[in-house]
Amino acid sequence: MKSFWLAKAKANLLYHDIPGHGSPLVFIHGLGCASSCDYPAVAADPALAGRRMLLVDLLGSGFSDRPAGFSYTVADHAQTIADVVTEIAPGGVDLFGHSMGGAVAIMAARLLGPCVRTLILAESNLDPGGGASSRKIAAMSEADYVAQGHEVLIRASRLDGNIAWAASLALSAPIAVHRASRSLVAGCDPTWRAMLLELPIPRRMIFGELSLASSSDATRLPREGIDVEIIAKAGHGIATDNAAGLASAIRRALPMD
Repeated sequence: MKSFWLAKAKANLLYHDIPGHGSPLVFIHGLGCASSCDYPAVAADPALAGRRMLLVDLLGSGFSDRPAGFSYTVADHAQTIADVVTEIAPGGVDLFGHSMGGAVAIMAARLLGPCVRTLILAESNLDPGGGASSRKIAAMSEADYVAQGHEVLIRASRLDGNIAWAASLALSAPIAVHRASRSLVAGCDPTWRAMLLELPIPRRMIFGELSLASSSDATRLPREGIDVEIIAKAGHGIATDNAAGLASAIRRALPMD
């Protein structure tokens, strides 16, 4: 893995830089996850063969540092992505973000402006209120979550069969998960949805077919100019459920290099 020193956070952000051609495709993971865990199988799929890809572990996750003084808000995660891209890929990138990482990608695209060619989201947070996991986490105090809530959530996830998330959650800093959850529940003004609709670039939202019953956005977003694609045999954890399907969907969303 490679590291990038973030001066403001005084921390190292780690990432895989997979060699290839064209503008880099940057992967941004969701809450309690890590790109180093979620996306190797996606990146290795033949659909994305030969493309340069950056698999980023956000601060507090995966192999990256866990600075106690960092806010871990969506906005500050987005700024770290913008800092990395500005330094190592100034010629332009395509952004992919899943769940919380989708909200991070939206804000990063806004910060980076013309540097971003395409924005691809997978079941992204768009509105305040968070999801079931972030709401449950944010309902606890930071002290209580750090002391016991984090381990309880890891054990519960294992019992539910969500082994991949439990494993990456176990490597995440409890303060990072709690502060990010509070950020997701609080949202921002303008909302991530409003930011997404204003971006003047190609945008696509990907859903797992098993998630459609809980979301109206699969029908709403196309009316607002956002392309939508459905991945078969997948729920919210699309990369784990159907890595090949996700890789193919990402490739169809990317411009031809």
